[in-house]
Amino acid sequence: MSGVALLAITYFLVANGGEARVLLIGNGPPDMPQPDTDMMRRTLKEESHRQRAATMHQLLVKSGFALALMSAVSVALGWLTAGRVLRPVRTMTDKARRISERNLHERLAVTGPADELKDLGDTFDSLLARLDSAFDAQKRFVANASHELRTPLTLQRALIEVALADPAADARSLRTVCERVLAAGEHQERLIEALLTLARSQRGLERRRPTDLAPVVAEVLASAAPGGARIERSLAPAWTSGDPRLVERLVTNLVDNALRHNVGVGVGDGDGDGDGDGSTPWVRVATGMEGGRPVLRVVNSGPVIPADRVEALFQPFQRYASRAGGPDGLGLGLSIVEAVATAHGAGLTAVPGPEGGLDIAVAFPARGRKAVRRPHAVPKAPAATGRPAPSRPARRTPPAP
Repeated sequence: MSGVALLAITYFLVANGGEARVLLIGNGPPDMPQPDTDMMRRTLKEESHRQRAATMHQLLVKSGFALALMSAVSVALGWLTAGRVLRPVRTMTDKARRISERNLHERLAVTGPADELKDLGDTFDSLLARLDSAFDAQKRFVANASHELRTPLTLQRALIEVALADPAADARSLRTVCERVLAAGEHQERLIEALLTLARSQRGLERRRPTDLAPVVAEVLASAAPGGARIERSLAPAWTSGDPRLVERLVTNLVDNALRHNVGVGVGDGDGDGDGDGSTPWVRVATGMEGGRPVLRVVNSGPVIPADRVEALFQPFQRYASRAGGPDGLGLGLSIVEAVATAHGAGLTAVPGPEGGLDIAVAFPARGRKAVRRPHAVPKAPAATGRPAPSRPARRTPPAP
């Protein structure tokens, strides 16, 4: 099309380049008869028009032939060039067709210059890496959940079989067995509820409502069972936007985790002053604004946790062996906390205390309200000995974009 347009423009410019002019100069010798100048002018003009028409026709024919020839050459060169350029695309397409959920570890591994096609291949490899990680996490989660659900079922069946196999079983022994079976069923109910909460959190938020962290935390603390631990609170308004039910579950899990795994072993200096640095377990909960964002901070005493082990505590069904939690723990508390924080776009930071326990902070996205325009500082919960916590967090989940 470009060649046709160029030919048409050239032909138009040449065809409209102006008429040929005939000039007769001089009259010749005096004894020569004088020609008829008007007739000569007409004859020369007609001859000029014939030559011009022949020239234009020749220009049109030769230009058309050249256009056809170059069009064929351009098509051939374009075909070869496109095939060479798109060869990596065909390679990526063939590799992508062979990749399934069984071999997500394979990559396109596009080589060549750093151009758009290599960027596309690298982006697809990154997507495959994320999918591979997600599939592995899902498989581990399903395997762990199956194991956790199968354990109480096996216990229930064993209890019932032992009771039925005992010919001397009386009403009292059967009642004891029923109570143990009921307790195992309640454990299953809590586990299933935790799994559903984790799945709902990982699915994302279906609605967002203005939520103040302070009253949510106050309600959770009012219904919490301290179990011998001293609970200190410093609750300032901290408005965010999210799902109140999931926020309440996050707070409940953090407080429950701090209380369940809170013992005085290795916590204090043994001075017995009851100020959080002796044998008395303690939990400190604070809400407020920090850096322009609403923050929830839960700090507890407890056994010393190495920084490289904090990451594992946020994995489903992963428990720290040396933590003195009760036998009713499910290993899903901090996993649900992380899922809820991610769903709300909140940043999650966990730092082991220098004298034991954990310092967990959740920074939610800010939501401006006229009633809480003034910033409220979050009280820094010190460690048991008053020394500052390590500056490098062992666990950090950045807020979602």
